[in-house]
Amino acid sequence: MTYNASNSLITTDIDYNRTGYQAGHLRLPYSHDLSGYGFIPIPIAVLHQGSGPTVLLTGGNHGDEYEGPVALMKLMRQMPGLRISGRLIVIPGLNFPALLNGSRTSPIDKGNLNRVFPGKRDGSLTEMIAHYVDTVLFPLADFVFDIHAGGLSTNYLPTVLAYPPADPQRRAHYQRIVESFGSPRVMIMDMLGEDRTYGAAAERRGVHFLCGEFGGHATCGKEGTRIVEQGLRRMLRALGLLAGDEPPAPVPASRLLRVEGAAHYIFAPVAGIFEPDFVLGDEVRAGQLAGRIHDPLRPQSDPTDIFFQADGMAICTRTLARVEPGDCLGHLASDTSWP
Repeated sequence: MTYNASNSLITTDIDYNRTGYQAGHLRLPYSHDLSGYGFIPIPIAVLHQGSGPTVLLTGGNHGDEYEGPVALMKLMRQMPGLRISGRLIVIPGLNFPALLNGSRTSPIDKGNLNRVFPGKRDGSLTEMIAHYVDTVLFPLADFVFDIHAGGLSTNYLPTVLAYPPADPQRRAHYQRIVESFGSPRVMIMDMLGEDRTYGAAAERRGVHFLCGEFGGHATCGKEGTRIVEQGLRRMLRALGLLAGDEPPAPVPASRLLRVEGAAHYIFAPVAGIFEPDFVLGDEVRAGQLAGRIHDPLRPQSDPTDIFFQADGMAICTRTLARVEPGDCLGHLASDTSWP
């Protein structure tokens, strides 16, 4: 059987309503010089047993972020033996061309999947993936977790990114699920008005959404991967999806943080070589030196000093020393409480 949403050009050999375990592909149409009727196969696995919530887990939204894909590939291999009540959908490499290329964006259309939602049915390859997620997968899901890291250009302290619903009852349920994951840090993110993201699309669909940044440097860090693997198990239990006889692992306490808009970000005003004056985890103050940008074309000139605009903890830093005007050099977060 080939499942096809009436408004999507992507098809799949997965039947989302069938009971049991299935491993297959999303078939992303790709007609090019060497394959006129071809498609790109994006791996997907589904486990459906009994009644319960539908949970969608995705990695590889950006192709140079590896903790999520690795943790989800491990989970896929465990899925045939899991006992669940509900439906689990796992896609380790959502922007599969980018994952295979090890790049943030697709090597085919240069699309940044996390900046093209809701996508287009007949758009670029990346836009077609976003459209399928938005029109097919989100309507199936009760809870969605999209797993990220800093990729090549940034590095994060392992952190869950939370988007609390406005409704008090939904917010209480959401908070319980977030806390069950047991991340060292939970951060309420401010994306500076960006509404083309995976999370913004999930919110428009009314789906509980969770994200996370679990490392960076375009590496697969041991600590970030461990946090994701253990957190997923606890979270799936808390959602009522995962059953089992073994006692649940203890849940570590999380530090709750908030990104307070543009004041918590630092950007490069000029091109050059960025020399940071902080490391991840530093507690900094407004007016404190964040670093300097040196101009290799004018080495005799004084560098451009960059200062923090607010108090907070350094939770993200740029990993690439070469910068252009407008590049994000890092950002802060400060302690907060649940709204």
